[in-house]
This record gives sequence, structure tokens and C-alpha cells, in this order.
Amino acid sequence: MHCGPPDMVCETKIVAAEDHEALPGAQKDALLAAAGAMWPPLPAAPGPAAAPAAPPPSPQPRGGAGGAGPPAQRGVCIREFRAAEQEAARRIFYDGILERIPNTAFRGLRQHPRAQLLYALLAALCFAVTRSPLLTCLLPAALLGLRYYYSRKVILAYLECALHTDMADIEQYYMKPPGSCFWVAVLDGNVVGIVAARAHEEDNTVELLRMSVDSRFRGKGIAKALGRKVLEFALVHNYSAVVLGTTAVKVAAHKLYESLGFRHMGASDHYVLPGMTLSLAERLFFQVRYHRYRLQLREE
Repeated sequence: MHCGPPDMVCETKIVAAEDHEALPGAQKDALLAAAGAMWPPLPAAPGPAAAPAAPPPSPQPRGGAGGAGPPAQRGVCIREFRAAEQEAARRIFYDGILERIPNTAFRGLRQHPRAQLLYALLAALCFAVTRSPLLTCLLPAALLGLRYYYSRKVILAYLECALHTDMADIEQYYMKPPGSCFWVAVLDGNVVGIVAARAHEEDNTVELLRMSVDSRFRGKGIAKALGRKVLEFALVHNYSAVVLGTTAVKVAAHKLYESLGFRHMGASDHYVLPGMTLSLAERLFFQVRYHRYRLQLREE
């Protein structure tokens, strides 16, 4: 089974412009000012404002001018990953992926009319053969149970791949290679969100990976702030567009991408998630829909 860097949570490619040279400081400032106009400041969190602790001195980050930049909301800081935060980042990623199991098994069924039709035909066949209303009524519950079983099986296999590839050593995989970076959202000294960017020099692209926010801190604009960090990264480094792919089922995830300026470019039901075996039973009881988004930053 191929266990390359999986891309279930969020996979984004930033298509590079022809001129990939470093920008002068004045031009970087102008681009970041333009980014501020594109993405207006997020509202402050309700409640009393606590003065955030001053971050320790650190080298100039690769994610854009000005270091971690202004927090997305009072008390939240988006900054580069530190090695001591490895387990916290892995936990947020792991918990976020586990939430996909029931979402894919149950809510995701609405996206697959062919599977719905197949299950309806199976119920009709069950009644025709058994003439038992009780067995016919129990069949949908059995089918949903099988969907949950195979969703859990595939997603746990996906997690196994991810936790033994890039998420096994974030420092080595994202912080050391040129053109790659991993950011964390920190609130009151705790890591509450993550996002990564990784360059592909062969085709001048950068992928945005691993965007996830601790479920206890959602609804505070943290995910949008993480997304903005990568868009600023693209502007400062003179990339021309951001292309996002996701298998997310929740409507909120798609609204987030649209709020950042992404346009939906299409969807596919034939995406093969790392961890899938493509067995007949898996095809019957596990399906995902892969959505593509694009945000054009400048004309090519």
C-alpha cells in the first residue's frame, strides 16, 4: 500500500508564476497590504481582552513578512511550528481525521445517489425474498453499520500512513526543506490549530496540507487565520494561484474556502484515498467526493 503524504483534511497547490525570484521588501509590503484588503480583519472574540505574552525572539519566518503577524483574534497567534509541539500537532490532526468517520459513513451518503439507489434495491430484494417487514426494516440499519465499519477501516489506515510519513517528524519534513513550512495557532500557550505548506520544485508548486483546528476552539476564526497565513506565503513568494482539494463533507469547511476567495472548480467521485484497498465491499460501503477549489492571486 502506498503511504505517501496523504491529503484527506486539506490539500492545496499554489501554482507558481514564471518569475519566482524573491520580492523586494517594498513590494512584499505592498502585497501584504493587498492581502489585508482582500481578507478584512476577523472580529475579536467576545469577553475581556487578555494581553498576549510577547513571543520569544526567533529568526525571520519563511511564512511572510512580519513574523507571526497580527493574531486572527485577541489572544490567538499564528506562528511557525517548534519541535516541542510535535505531539500537540499530531493530536489535533488525529482528532480532526477521526471526526471524518461518522461524517463519511452517514452524512456523506447524501452525496452519492447511486449508493442510495443500490441500498433501496437491496431493501426491495430483501422484502421480495423474505416477505418479512421486520427484516426489510432492519436492512437499512445493517447497511449503515457496514458503512461505518468500512469508513473506520479506511480512515484508520489513512491515519496510519500519515502518522508514519510527514506527521512522524514535522520538523524534518516541513521546517528544514526550502519552500516548506508548518504553522501553529496558539491560544493561551496551547496549540489549537495547524496548517502546513510544502514546495514541489519540479513543477514550482506548493501544497497546503494538514489544516485542522481543535474542536473546542472552532467558530473563533482560527481556521480562516491559518488559511490566510498560507495565502500571504503565496503572495510574498510570488505564486500566482492557490488550488485546493478536499474530501470534507461538512458544509462549514466549504464555506470557509469560499470566504477566503476560493472558487469551486468541480468534484470527482473517483478519488482514491491513501489506505483504500478498492475491494468490492469497500466500493459498496465507502465513498468520498473530492472537491477542487482555486484562488487566483494574480494574472499569469
